[in-house]
Amino acid sequence: MKIICVGRNYAAHIEELDNEKPKDPVLFLKSDTAILLKKQPFFIPEFSDEIHHEVEILVKINKIGKHINKKFSHTYYDEIGLGIDFTARDLQRELKEKGLPWEKAKGFDGSAVISNFIPKSTFTTLEDLNFRLEKNNEVAQKGNTALMLWKIDELIEYISKYFTLKIGDVIFTGTPAGVSKVNPDDILKGYIEDFKMFSIKIK
Repeated sequence: MKIICVGRNYAAHIEELDNEKPKDPVLFLKSDTAILLKKQPFFIPEFSDEIHHEVEILVKINKIGKHINKKFSHTYYDEIGLGIDFTARDLQRELKEKGLPWEKAKGFDGSAVISNFIPKSTFTTLEDLNFRLEKNNEVAQKGNTALMLWKIDELIEYISKYFTLKIGDVIFTGTPAGVSKVNPDDILKGYIEDFKMFSIKIK
């Protein structure tokens, strides 16, 4: 499987990091070793002093596709989940300043939290879906898929131009505003509407 991540898909998050609004979706990849194992804590790596949480709606691909037309995109997934794209922000800034790829800051081991998946039919629509991340029982990030610059089906169309999508691939669809540093002993809990999707301890 591969993990395909979308950057800068919520305007407020673009503003909080003082980034430029992109003309097309920003894509990057995480390796399978980035997946945080179930029931494991997240260990802050020694190479960063500024790990940020980025909560995101996830989509799991259910069949092989290439050059997918947007009107057929909805047939390529039937489950959604919630995840965290842990980001070494200090390292990312350094790499961006040098014009280098982000992979070390985004794809390091354990940097991808992937919840269990639930049927998309659970929800009336995926285009007005509330989700949030609580840090130590206080809301840190709150998003709604209606605020995505590119909706899920548009992302699938765009991604499949460049990468053949395969069964089990996971798309991280972008994070809303509110990203912040995690510290040892923080507890992060993620929710889609009222469904609790994960709970992670930081060490």
